[in-house]
Amino acid sequence: MVDGGVPDGPPVAADMDPRRIHTALSLLADRRWRTLGELVRETGAPRRSVESLLAGLSLEHSGGDRFRLTPDQGAEIAESLRTGYRPLDPADPVAHLLPEYAAVVERVAGLIERAPRARHVLDHVSATPETVVRRALLLGARFWLPGTRLLCVGDHDLTSLAVGLVHPGVQTTVVDVDERILAYIDACAAELGLDVRTRWADLRLGLPASAVEYADLAVTDPPYTPEGVGLFVARAVQGLRDQGQGRVLLAYGASDRTPALALKVQQALQELNLVSEAVYPDFNGYFGAEAIGSRADLYVLRPTGKSLPAAGARADRFATAIYTQGPQAVEARTAVRASPDDVADLRPDVLVGDWPKQVLPQAPRVRLTTWLAKPYAARVRRAAVTLPPGLEGALVRVLLATRAEQVRVFLPDPPGDLADEAASLAGVYELTRRGSAVEAVRTPSGTSDRAQRIVRAIMDRAHGKVANVWRDALIDAHPGLTKRQARTVVADAAPWARDATPLELPLHRLRDLPAAVRASLDLATTASAG
Repeated sequence: MVDGGVPDGPPVAADMDPRRIHTALSLLADRRWRTLGELVRETGAPRRSVESLLAGLSLEHSGGDRFRLTPDQGAEIAESLRTGYRPLDPADPVAHLLPEYAAVVERVAGLIERAPRARHVLDHVSATPETVVRRALLLGARFWLPGTRLLCVGDHDLTSLAVGLVHPGVQTTVVDVDERILAYIDACAAELGLDVRTRWADLRLGLPASAVEYADLAVTDPPYTPEGVGLFVARAVQGLRDQGQGRVLLAYGASDRTPALALKVQQALQELNLVSEAVYPDFNGYFGAEAIGSRADLYVLRPTGKSLPAAGARADRFATAIYTQGPQAVEARTAVRASPDDVADLRPDVLVGDWPKQVLPQAPRVRLTTWLAKPYAARVRRAAVTLPPGLEGALVRVLLATRAEQVRVFLPDPPGDLADEAASLAGVYELTRRGSAVEAVRTPSGTSDRAQRIVRAIMDRAHGKVANVWRDALIDAHPGLTKRQARTVVADAAPWARDATPLELPLHRLRDLPAAVRASLDLATTASAG
């Protein structure tokens, strides 16, 4: 016998798990035409390991990238496998439940197919429909779900929709930085009648206020860097309302060839003082991610009494670089640098973000996280802000977080089309481009239009709850309306506004706000008359 448990004869890849070697050889022995990607997905072996194995085999090649064993080699391997040792695949905890949910798998497949295209700079790789449904089934198999709240910390995989289809009694909140995904999930949830709401957040800046201590369970499939896993899991811990009973489900995979990277990730989890209650090998399958065999394990993590303080401390230390590629990659640590000349004409009252020491050394400085977390104590007429690479999506929120007359936001690159941002800030700021900066000038608030007044009141109180400000503004417009009536009107006109602040609403919700306010005024008129 040789390394890997394969009988003498067929070559092996020394860096390939023995079970995966046998799986690959068994698949190849039937001499069907295959591609490299198919063999990676079927074995769960890293692409480079499969390439190494194939390099020692005798192959026939067809048109394109298809291959199979030669007849002699196929017969030799088939005979070897008949007499050799073959390890069993790890048991799947919910595979026996999947046939009953074939219709759900088919529906989820359609949802994934129509979803926005993956963004490589966010390390997006789509999970298979079976994987997403099996996550929902595992939740039901391990936990009591009726009345449960679930937090999806990032949800490009659409786990929230699968959970809603399998467990309609679960209330789910999705937190994501990708506006396209948030809009798509909202549209699908409305179409399917699912109890799913979305919140925008760049997790490097914090968890949305409405998601803090919200959930009983949290699910996350983060960027597979130690920084990415550590940050996403830390935010998931902060999202649990009961640290003693809550759990975090983490999808994470690493190549057999890079155990040192897997160790760093597990050390990041250890620093959060989490117990690995269970690890299901190869539970998650993906379209792509061939470097890790298109597979990832599923961890069930249990917080301890030390996890929440550790989560806060860890999250505060993370830099903006948490991804594996693009301008936000761990290796790409460039920062926006503005000079004194860039703000000489503005004369800002405060500098927000990372500024060189020589720029207005006497001016107050505020961290981005602090700026977004609470209203700035002093009155600000003019502000200057720097957004580092990868945080450009925070532009609208940075502007909403202040009532300054003029704000200049410096970006890593010259801004492109600002149509979405301008539409989201309509009636509050007028935006213009100024080199690599965005100039925002606050518009006058006086108007006779009741709907516009209410929208402005909501946007001017960006750290307050939308529903509360909206309710009070409705009562001002309809003095005969009671608080209870006004609260019901807001819930009917905008159920998505519950417990949210303007800072965490996705851009499509901010753009929908004027129409929803007008609808609420009509409902309030009816309620007052009744």
